[in-house]
Amino acid sequence: MSSNAMHLRRSGRFQSPLSQGPIVLRPARTAEAKNALGPKSHYAAPFRPMGANSSATACTSSPSGTLVDLTGLNKIRNIDTDRHTVTVQPGVRIGDLAQELATHGLELGGGHDLMSRTVGGAVAGGCIGPAFGDDGAFFASQVESIRVITPIGKAIEIRHDQKNLLHAFRMSFGMLGIIYEIKLRVRPIRTFAVTHRRCTFEQFGAVAEKLARIDVGLKFFLLPFRDQVYLDIRRVGTGTTASHRIPWKVKDWGESTVLPHVFKSINRIVPVPGVRYRVIDEISKLTQGIVNNRLVNSGSNSTALSSSSKTNDAAKKLHYSTWFFPAADFAIVVQAYRDFCLRIKENSKFRCDMPTVGFRIGRDRSALLSPSFDEPMIALRAISTQAKGWEDFAIDFGDFARHWGGSPLFNQTREIPADYPAQVYGSRFDFFRKIRRQFDPENRMMNPFLSQYFL
Repeated sequence: MSSNAMHLRRSGRFQSPLSQGPIVLRPARTAEAKNALGPKSHYAAPFRPMGANSSATACTSSPSGTLVDLTGLNKIRNIDTDRHTVTVQPGVRIGDLAQELATHGLELGGGHDLMSRTVGGAVAGGCIGPAFGDDGAFFASQVESIRVITPIGKAIEIRHDQKNLLHAFRMSFGMLGIIYEIKLRVRPIRTFAVTHRRCTFEQFGAVAEKLARIDVGLKFFLLPFRDQVYLDIRRVGTGTTASHRIPWKVKDWGESTVLPHVFKSINRIVPVPGVRYRVIDEISKLTQGIVNNRLVNSGSNSTALSSSSKTNDAAKKLHYSTWFFPAADFAIVVQAYRDFCLRIKENSKFRCDMPTVGFRIGRDRSALLSPSFDEPMIALRAISTQAKGWEDFAIDFGDFARHWGGSPLFNQTREIPADYPAQVYGSRFDFFRKIRRQFDPENRMMNPFLSQYFL
């Protein structure tokens, strides 16, 4: 037994019954979650909150203790059309919230990926998209205030004027307690113009530095084995009329649903890798050409964020890992990434069947653990439907990313060495760990994955 576990038992404050794997608690009321963490609770630590369970890492899991599934706390409490705020419980899906806000003429700030994620998960973890203008780079930057159950079962509120605490709780990955209510800033619906371009990696490298400097919303898709890049560029659309929601739904359906299902089927029925990947790449090119060049030329966050699927969460069906690279260096990094993919395929015969997705991430100082706290970044998300060979690829991708100064997200980045986050985040990492020890001195919210970085 570890010395920490012995201390917990000797203290008598919290009971630590033996557990055969984690218990899953699905509270229907906030009081149930509060009581579960209280001193009289029969539930065992560690406690790990989870939402849609779309994390690419073991951030929300634990081999023992209690998993607190917050998807049942899914009420939209209040939409204030005068003050432009919305108050929600953590289990509300982002896409569902976007649809409800649209009925009031409001929208979330910023474009965000994986719309079936819960609001609580997006606030506690890293949720990104092609944001620009005054949009925060991360979903968590929209938080005005939050209500939290602390690791000892006490309900507290972190207000907007408590900036240091709010900076710590945003993107805190469930280490400071369980978020049970969130107030977000929203705004009247704005339109933006969308342009699409196709280019080679060399051509993209030539303009990458310029795109990193200017204020645009940038999402792109890399096909390294065809030397093709598909750009989705969003700008302020003065006088632009937003496209209807249906083209955006088709676009999302093509990128997030059709490709994964089709590629999984091809991987099963086409045994010859050379033939299989030629077919896959042709379908990728065709799909990107249709959904990104033919369907939409304008939109809004309201239309772009309207998709939500509780039963068809793409993140659960895919293997992915996201790293963040300094935007100033990305002209070189993107070409190095193509060479990396070609080299890995040559050496190991493994390659990702899905296009690599990228985003421009503006400077965002709203959270202590923000990867873009100091400068704009470019996020690269490698994605595959294939499990065989993925783990080795994720290790190699991590080596590549660290060589190029990449920064991780604890819920989206695979294969992070234990000492690396402290190097990247520096004094902010130390400050967060200090706050974490104050809120959770007995490590009741820690699992083995997070412990290797934060204890």
